[in-house]
Amino acid sequence: MIKPTNLSRGASVLALGLASIAFIPAAAMAQDETAAPADEASGEGDIVVTGYSASLQSAVNAKKTRDQVVESISAEDIGKLPDASIAESIARLPGLTSQRVSGRSNSISIRGFAPDFSTTLLNGREQTSTGDNRAVEYDQYPSEVVNQVLVYKTPMASIVGQGLSGTVDLRTIRPLDYGKRAISIGARGTWADLGKLNAGSKKYGYRVSGVFVDQFANDTLGVALSASYVDEPYQIQEFNAWGYAGGGTAASPVVIGGSKSYATSTQLTRLGLQGTVQWRPTPNFTSTFDAFYSDFKDDQIKRGIELPLGFDVNNDPASPNATKLTITDIDSSGQFVFARAGRFSNVEGVVRNDVFERNAKLYSFGWNNRWEGDDGWNVTADISMSKTDRNELIFESNAGTGRGADVGATDTIGFTSDRNGTIFSPTLNYGDYNLIQLTSPLGWGGDQTGVDGRRIRGGQDGYYNNRIIKDELWQYRVEIERELEGFLRSVQFGVNYTDRKKSLTPDEAFVGLVANIDGLTSVPIPDQYRLGTTNLSYLGLGPVVSYDPRDLLAGGIYQLVPNPYGDVVVKAYDVSEKLMTTYLQANIDHEMGSSVLTGNFGVQAIFTDQNSNGATASFAGTNPNGSPNIVGIPRRESTDYIDVLPSLNLSLRTASDFVIRASVAREIIRPRLDDLKATLSYGTTVGDPGNMVCPTGRTCAVVRAGAGSAGNPDLRPWRANAADLTFEKYFGSRGYLAVQLFYKDLKSYIYNQETPFDFTGYPIQAPGNDGNGLPIIVNYMGTVNAPINGKGGKLYGVELAGTLPFGEIVSALDGFGVTGGASYTKTKIAPTPGAPAEDIPGYSKWVANGTAYFEKWGFNSRVSARYRSSFIGEVSGFGGARVRRRARPEMIIDAQIGYDFQPGSALEGLSIFVQGQNLTDEPFVTDDPRDARAVIDYQTYGRRFLAGASFKF
Repeated sequence: MIKPTNLSRGASVLALGLASIAFIPAAAMAQDETAAPADEASGEGDIVVTGYSASLQSAVNAKKTRDQVVESISAEDIGKLPDASIAESIARLPGLTSQRVSGRSNSISIRGFAPDFSTTLLNGREQTSTGDNRAVEYDQYPSEVVNQVLVYKTPMASIVGQGLSGTVDLRTIRPLDYGKRAISIGARGTWADLGKLNAGSKKYGYRVSGVFVDQFANDTLGVALSASYVDEPYQIQEFNAWGYAGGGTAASPVVIGGSKSYATSTQLTRLGLQGTVQWRPTPNFTSTFDAFYSDFKDDQIKRGIELPLGFDVNNDPASPNATKLTITDIDSSGQFVFARAGRFSNVEGVVRNDVFERNAKLYSFGWNNRWEGDDGWNVTADISMSKTDRNELIFESNAGTGRGADVGATDTIGFTSDRNGTIFSPTLNYGDYNLIQLTSPLGWGGDQTGVDGRRIRGGQDGYYNNRIIKDELWQYRVEIERELEGFLRSVQFGVNYTDRKKSLTPDEAFVGLVANIDGLTSVPIPDQYRLGTTNLSYLGLGPVVSYDPRDLLAGGIYQLVPNPYGDVVVKAYDVSEKLMTTYLQANIDHEMGSSVLTGNFGVQAIFTDQNSNGATASFAGTNPNGSPNIVGIPRRESTDYIDVLPSLNLSLRTASDFVIRASVAREIIRPRLDDLKATLSYGTTVGDPGNMVCPTGRTCAVVRAGAGSAGNPDLRPWRANAADLTFEKYFGSRGYLAVQLFYKDLKSYIYNQETPFDFTGYPIQAPGNDGNGLPIIVNYMGTVNAPINGKGGKLYGVELAGTLPFGEIVSALDGFGVTGGASYTKTKIAPTPGAPAEDIPGYSKWVANGTAYFEKWGFNSRVSARYRSSFIGEVSGFGGARVRRRARPEMIIDAQIGYDFQPGSALEGLSIFVQGQNLTDEPFVTDDPRDARAVIDYQTYGRRFLAGASFKF
């Protein structure tokens, strides 16, 4: 007889340990009613289920006993296959996937929607984000401090802060429910096979962790403490194309327009601390206090060469210094004629040494008190706070052979382009410190004057962009529940108040050389700042000079001239939301012959008060010292609205272990916080404004706002009507097969559009006089490009999921098994008004993942694969802005082998493992939407190998 794991039967304590493969059985650790109770010991002997099998059993039980469509991971699974973040493990769940950033997964897409459409809770409480929006970036949460992950694919009224595509709830240990003392430590080492791409970078890293759980005062007081420290490198080989020039004909083949490619080294350090104190003085009352802290630093250096190519071509013989192109090989097989090989001459390359430094501190506290009365009345009160302080610096630095166009040595550079990007063959040595100097090779930015009179002459030598983000959320909740008898098991009524504030303060400046007072000066890199060279041989570019621009700024070589322009002014925002959520939910539990009908129905009412502070900005001429005169007006906007969200979840459970579920609901996700900013920049267009008629002989002007420069504080949420139908067959508590159908009808969508706007009363630069000396007529009815609410569309699909321990079918295969799923999603959403339906960000038509495992006699091994078809991904563009590009399909394969020393062994309690990640070195690739031969991004992260151990005391 197979029996569920019991903590008293010796299951390992550290599924949470960093390199742990000593496992905390998830069924016993589960902090809710989904955990399967352990059977009493019997004379026939117990079979103890531990390790990965226990984790899968816990997930099966969670899915089986819930009334919603739920996917689950226990901490044992996360601990046993350690990842940079829990996103790696969540991405293996059916219908879920992730996008890699810097080689690691940090965001999750559910059912074909981008991360913006889902929410993440910690112990049921909303959390602030380290990103610009609401979506949580999972690399903030160490896997060691998380006990269980629940992914709700359908909503119910009593869950506050739900997403439209799904809701991820991260759960931590409840020490009184755990019931035993546990002390465990773990450590692992990491090796990146790309080696050290940059001077000062590393190829080895480490991670250490510890867990302590105990109970005191006759088991009325419980304490759980977890800690994790990570210091690991990530190496990235990046190719990036500006785009592609040419008309695509034999006379004008498409050719790479420019390249900005880097060798990137990242050092990730993170301290994660989590603690829980539970107090249960009587069986009726439990008070629980949770605290979580993360101190995260992502220090990245990017070194490479930016090359202006096809966009700068001028084959006119009368322009001897212009860039010229010779094509030696073309390909006519695709949508256009494509230049596969050739040569550019007179190329002025820009050597880049750029810093991307990200520091974030996340604080989260929660205090929950629950009274369960003997008379059937239960009361819960909860208060929580989540806060994130983030500082993100992008520091760009330029070097080259001379200041300005046509100054210094130029390059003749060959190229070969294919589906893997472009390989170059230069004639200059970009690693020669006698040739490459600190300068502005192409004079980008020209002369700049700050409001305080400081100047940059002859082009900027770099750019300094420091983004300061603060995000704070308070949440207060009270719930009253009445237990009943009959068709309704209980009724819940609750009130939740959420107060969130998020702000961005930009600190941007032009970087210039202190010594360049005449606009002609370049400066050799001082010896004390030289860091050798970085090898770009994977691009054919050879070595490049290497230095840290932060050191040059601190040493007085560089100066900063604050950027005075309006586009910086309107980046700042301060958004606040006050949400009052009330809900009423009835829970069903009714026997129907040999079957049981369970479920819930209810309604949420959300009263939203949105407020946004920002500014308008307009160029109104030049100040006496030559700096731009930017007129700014503070702007404050607010709005309020109500959403009513009914939901119904039904589950019919048969005696033969079939479960049929049906769910219908109204779902929402609130707008991006940065789309709610009350900011607006604008200017005047003189000549042919297009929307006004000028009197004969007169000239007109119209006021226009720049594209993407305005927010919309009046935005309403994305809203959808959703339906789910699932059919599930369970094999006891250890396996299942499921078919899950879902349908979402988006009644609204948010997209950017040009809309009319009355600029009357807004300050503008006087457009001057026309050719006859008459004032130019101004039409103040202009346009603004801003996010607005519009109609949505439909998205639907099917998911196949299952967990099959083969020993349940054939005894000879005991210990072997598979788990995973596949999903197909179809979208009919038109993100652009009036345009045909197209893929939304994050959408992949096909998503599949699976794990094959063996676990017996202490040995354990696994191979995991996850696949997603082509999708619209998000990458970081200029100034940290979001850029969306079409990404190619990708398949990620990981594997692990380990051993747990068995009871009675001298090393009992010790677990060891070896793991390989991204074993096929799968790249991240984006293409020009016109043709896959025109590669925009090609990023290689290499393989990562890990070895570690954990020990349970």
